[in-house]
Amino acid sequence: MPLDEDEAVALARARAGDVQAFNTLVTRHQSRVRQQLRRLTRGDPALADDLAQETFVQAWRALPGFRGDARFATWLYRIAYHRFLMQCRAEPPLQPLGDAAAGPADAAHVSSDALRIDLERALARLPEPERIAIIHCGVLELTHEEAASVLGLPLGTLKSQVARAKARLRIDLAAWQAETCA
Repeated sequence: MPLDEDEAVALARARAGDVQAFNTLVTRHQSRVRQQLRRLTRGDPALADDLAQETFVQAWRALPGFRGDARFATWLYRIAYHRFLMQCRAEPPLQPLGDAAAGPADAAHVSSDALRIDLERALARLPEPERIAIIHCGVLELTHEEAASVLGLPLGTLKSQVARAKARLRIDLAAWQAETCA
């Protein structure tokens, strides 16, 4: 999300201590931060919401130090990723997603749910560095440069992880590609 005029104004006001302006920024970015954290926590919505709340509390406290070297959203993703890493250090590793409940019986919806479930399972099987890289580039649609910044990785390393993740996902989801081409 590029910084538009409304966001720039809200950011300036929030940096000056305006809580309502910060709430505007939270409202604007909370769904994407929660999406990032749900993916990182392998679908644990309660943990993702807790980490999102911690992310925004930390962002509020650190806001005066935000230099604007990166987009505000990228800065938030970095804080969220660090909150996730702190959680991982404090708790045992997260388990992969289990079976999801079946949805309504219409074929298109079932097929869509099945693809989503297979994609989640394929993501869960990726090695952790590749999974995290593809979440930030493929799901959150950050540029390689932004994702490398969020994850604290050299750009070349991130690009390699994304390429390996895409190759593994193509293999794991080959049946879906064959089905859509048929």
